[in-house]
Amino acid sequence: MNDLVRKEKLYNRWIVVLSVAIPIAVALLFMVRIPNVERLGFLPPIYAGINALTAILLITAVIQVKKGNRKAHEKLMKVCIGLSVVFLVLYVVYHATSDSTKFGDTNLDGVVSDAENAAVGVFKYVYYFILISHILLSIGVIPFVLITYVRAALGKFEMHRKVARITFPLWLYVAVTGVVVYFMIFPYYPV
Repeated sequence: MNDLVRKEKLYNRWIVVLSVAIPIAVALLFMVRIPNVERLGFLPPIYAGINALTAILLITAVIQVKKGNRKAHEKLMKVCIGLSVVFLVLYVVYHATSDSTKFGDTNLDGVVSDAENAAVGVFKYVYYFILISHILLSIGVIPFVLITYVRAALGKFEMHRKVARITFPLWLYVAVTGVVVYFMIFPYYPV
């Protein structure tokens, strides 16, 4: 067995392990509370910003590779992967100090009109659709990102391009909807 095949098999095992372990670890860490630590309310806008920056860099990376600038593309993609890891750490840390915020959960003045209730009701369905699709695709995109990266790292650029055509829109959707979810839930964060 040649070295490239051996490396690919090793990478594929890691892709499977990470694609399963990351979502399970995040789900388990959601049940952990850091004792004696106040809510880290400054984190949601930071990780929303990370999502926005990731979206911009993903688009920039695609533009660079289409221009033939493979090195810039590679660097930008590595930054996007790094940003995703930082996002994940901050997201878990925030939720280890705070309960999840529910859409429409608070009212600033204590009085809600029927029109406000109706508006919140409609937007709640939109919010939950975006949130659920964001969460499911953020889990589903993990193996795609890893496979895409490994294929490029192994020099299998034709296979890399094929999977990148799927990975890019999924990852971009996850990054953009992360920002949308933040702005939709922002009014309901505890002060």
